[in-house]
Amino acid sequence: MVACVVGVFLLCTTANSTVYHPFYVSVTEMNYNAQSRSMEISCKMFVDDMEEVLKHNYKTAVDLGNAKLQEQNNRVIQDYIQRRLSLQIEGKPVQLKFVGFEKDKESVYCYFEVTDLAPSKKIAVSNSILYDLTKEQINIIHVMMNGKRQSTKLDNPKKDASFSF
Repeated sequence: MVACVVGVFLLCTTANSTVYHPFYVSVTEMNYNAQSRSMEISCKMFVDDMEEVLKHNYKTAVDLGNAKLQEQNNRVIQDYIQRRLSLQIEGKPVQLKFVGFEKDKESVYCYFEVTDLAPSKKIAVSNSILYDLTKEQINIIHVMMNGKRQSTKLDNPKKDASFSF
């Protein structure tokens, strides 16, 4: 089922329509990098959904493709995601550090990292990204730790997931 939803998401992100899409989905990838001892996190969602939710929450004009608004866009994206995505590693909350974002056609990728991490056996994730946009929102989470991958799908309002490695 997760592969099917991801496939539909990829299909929708390559479609020519930027105004409407029939699915509301985000994909969060978390990869543990043993060399740098960090968790590298990327969140992918539709640009129009992200712009709409940011405009609503921050009461400001948002255009993620406008270089003149880069500083403002960084600030609101960082705040928005950090309020809706959190991790606990081995039962302890960790701070997500905002790295940046990039717009790619109909998608936006938001990047975060958690530094100075040892390999972990238990990861808890709370993800309510875009739940304040629509009741139909689905959030997919993929976690890669020491070469092992686990995935889950969260249907709004479910926002919590646990992974054991």
